[in-house]
Amino acid sequence: MRSDVIHTLLVANRGEIACRIFRTCRDLGITTVAVYSDADADALHVREADLAVRLPGAAPADTYLRGDLVVAAARAAGADAVHPGYGFLSENAAFAAAVQDAGLVWVGPPVKAIELMASKTRAKELMAGAGVPLLAPVDPATAGPDDLPLLLKAAAGGGGRGMRIVRELDALPGELLAAAAEAASAFGDGEVFAEPYVERGRHVEVQVMADAHDTVWALGTRDCSLQRRHQKVIEEAPAPGLDEALRTRLHEAAVAAARAVGYRGAGTVEFLVSAEGRPYFLEMNTRLQVEHPVTEAVFGLDLVALQLRVAEGEPLPSPESPQPSGHAVEARLYAEDPARDWQPQTGALLTLEVPEGPGLRLDTGYTGGDTIGVHYDPMIAKVIAHAPTRTEAVRLLARALERARVHGPVTNRDLLVRSLRHPDFAAARLDTGFYDRHLADLTAPGAGDPATAALAATLAEAVRGAEAVRGAEAVRPTRPGGPAPARFGAWRNVPSQPQRKRYRSEPDGTEHEVAYRTPRTGVPEPYETPGTRVLTATPDRVTLEVDGVTRHFTITTHADRVHVDAADASYTFTALPRFTDPATHTAPGSLLAPMPGTVVRLAEGLVAGVTVEAGQPLIWLEAMKMEHRILAPASGTLTALHAAPGHQVEVGALLAVVQEDPAATPVPVPVPEETA
Repeated sequence: MRSDVIHTLLVANRGEIACRIFRTCRDLGITTVAVYSDADADALHVREADLAVRLPGAAPADTYLRGDLVVAAARAAGADAVHPGYGFLSENAAFAAAVQDAGLVWVGPPVKAIELMASKTRAKELMAGAGVPLLAPVDPATAGPDDLPLLLKAAAGGGGRGMRIVRELDALPGELLAAAAEAASAFGDGEVFAEPYVERGRHVEVQVMADAHDTVWALGTRDCSLQRRHQKVIEEAPAPGLDEALRTRLHEAAVAAARAVGYRGAGTVEFLVSAEGRPYFLEMNTRLQVEHPVTEAVFGLDLVALQLRVAEGEPLPSPESPQPSGHAVEARLYAEDPARDWQPQTGALLTLEVPEGPGLRLDTGYTGGDTIGVHYDPMIAKVIAHAPTRTEAVRLLARALERARVHGPVTNRDLLVRSLRHPDFAAARLDTGFYDRHLADLTAPGAGDPATAALAATLAEAVRGAEAVRGAEAVRPTRPGGPAPARFGAWRNVPSQPQRKRYRSEPDGTEHEVAYRTPRTGVPEPYETPGTRVLTATPDRVTLEVDGVTRHFTITTHADRVHVDAADASYTFTALPRFTDPATHTAPGSLLAPMPGTVVRLAEGLVAGVTVEAGQPLIWLEAMKMEHRILAPASGTLTALHAAPGHQVEVGALLAVVQEDPAATPVPVPVPEETA
């Protein structure tokens, strides 16, 4: 068996997975090479790499998906191996072949294994022959009422793209067309297949690791049932609540799947487990998974190091896999607003600080000061907790997220904390419909105290202002030999009138008005706020006694945004002017871009002057690997259309205007299940 010692590794990826692979390379003494788009020129993975090669352009199709450019970059940097990470070209058989044809080591499975598993339809046929349990496919052309509900899936892709749930036969033709169009756009292949949709099913997967010496490890199970838009949010290992017989069956099926395709390296076999405990093969991911850290924590392994070892031709350390220990949970921190249809967010990430401690791990591609752009996935970081028991791991992770300081775009941090503390999650009552049932409760205004946080922000600002005045007076010039300039007015023994400060809470928009005054002591104090006493106040830290309990607040100000971090919650405010600017108002019926993105298509026949109905999809935007529909806010006439396919738009850009018809009958707005 040939052994290829890797000295210089190019990672054909970006963000946190590139940084994570570099970390192992540093431990092993391997030189690292990054590739980067123009949008990523200052990204963390570029800063951490030993060498970096530019891929001109910004869009993934022009950069990270250009296999020819990546191979050329590896040659230019003197790399002798390529690791694909996950996403982008990681499951592209042609790219793997091109890497090997260039004389480079491919840190991944054999090309043939990628080809066999690339199409979900072909993979299911292969797995049936290997005895792996499957859901019976459904021919959409002959589907009847007894086949409902159906799940439509793209044969060539993943990540939730091209997936649709169909509950009514009348909707099937239209959903097939929509799924095929999205699949063709995302993966270059419009093939779509249908299978029964399993209500309240669990997403359970098995990590496998195989070498070229006939050893295949099944490294336990993971539960990834908490998903939004068919994309994972919280993952854990081992999957809780499985009996030993089911766990053994899943392990055996995963090993059979790996052996059926002659697999080598790290891979994941995914299953759907019904409420009755019956497992069904979904797909095999021929790459490292985003959620691999929970398996690493439980088994005490470095899966990237094992990938490199196998790629060099070495056997796995032992014929049998190591024994697991404890429980691990991972949460994906996204720049997105769960309360607004999971809209991705962009902008400057001003602060990213996650508590450190035993059992905690942070994988990220960002640091404070970086910018979250529009071109790529909105994931900021993965936070992982490992502890002896599931209860302890969940508690540790929830507290770490709660104490994290994340300033900048809106994130799903509060949703993650509430999810981890939800009674159903605590009791391991898990299925892929978790957020369909609980999202409204999980995104409702919390039990925190934003009014007191706004008070802390006000007091810190008052101290900052007073210090600025004193500083200005200290440097005020005086006439040579003469007295210092006198201040206007004189001290009078009357109470000072309160000053007022207004804030808008983000992202819910609640406004808070705080009254305070500054007595002769110079320490600002709340006005007519019984039960609250100021203990200390500085420009960046305020300590209050509220109803006998001492509470600490850390205040960070960036322009008109104020971030207040407390022990049990974090708050973001926008400081408001005393008077509203009339120029900020928009015309009724204006459709504004909810995020920066690209207009990918318009409703058929959409031109100014046409009649539209409330809830009708008019414009499709694509941003950060997701497609978003802009709906008509009311029934009426489209009086203006400023969007066109291919246009790049910024957040708040005017896309169209709908003039409401007062005589129109209100139409209920349907919420598509795939984006609910």
